[in-house]
Amino acid sequence: MGERSTGSEEKRRQILDAAVRVFARKGFHTCRVADIAEEAGVAHGLLYHYFTSKDEVLEAVFRENWSVLVERVEAVEASGESAREQLRHVAAIVLRTWLHQPDVVRVVVREIARSPELQQRIGELVKPIDAIRRIIERGQQTGEFRSDLDPVVAGTIFYGGIDELLTAWVLGTIPGTPDDVAAAERQLVEVMNAGFAAPAVVR
Repeated sequence: MGERSTGSEEKRRQILDAAVRVFARKGFHTCRVADIAEEAGVAHGLLYHYFTSKDEVLEAVFRENWSVLVERVEAVEASGESAREQLRHVAAIVLRTWLHQPDVVRVVVREIARSPELQQRIGELVKPIDAIRRIIERGQQTGEFRSDLDPVVAGTIFYGGIDELLTAWVLGTIPGTPDDVAAAERQLVEVMNAGFAAPAVVR
C-alpha cells in the first residue's frame, strides 16, 4: 500500500509539474487538458483520475506552491531576528522564486493574480502581507521602525514592491538575471528599511 501510495503521489506531482510548464508556455485559457497529459507523458484519462478539470489542476498548482511560500515566510517571522533582517529574508524568499521556479511565478502572475476567481483566493494571497505587517508592528514595538507608520499600509507597500518586480520579470520589462534579482532585492530592502527606520535619538 505504501509503495502504491508513493507511486500515486509521484504521478500526481508529475502531472502538476507538467501543468506548470504548459500553463507558463501556452497560457491557461488556450491550452487543453490533453496538452498537460502529453507534457506529463500520461494517458488523457489518467489525468482525470487525479483532477476533475483543468481548473482544478490550476487550483492545485496555486495551493501547493503558495502554501510552501507562506510557510517559509511565517518561519522567518518566527525566527527571532530583528525586524529589518526578517524583512530582508522575506524579500529574498519571494524574489528568488523567480530564479528557482520561474514558470510557477509566470503562472501565478499571469493566471492566478488576474483570474475571475481571485476574490476566492484573497484569504491565501494576503497571508504574506499579514506576516509582513506583524513584522513591522514588532519593529515599531522594539523601536526599529517609526511609530507613525500604519503597519497595514507599510506592509502592503513592501509586498507591492516585491510583486511589481516579479511582474516586471515575467513581462520582460526589466532584466531578471541572477545579478539583477540580487540588485533588486538589495535596493528594495534598503529603500524600504530607510523609509521605515525610526529617527535617530539625539543625546
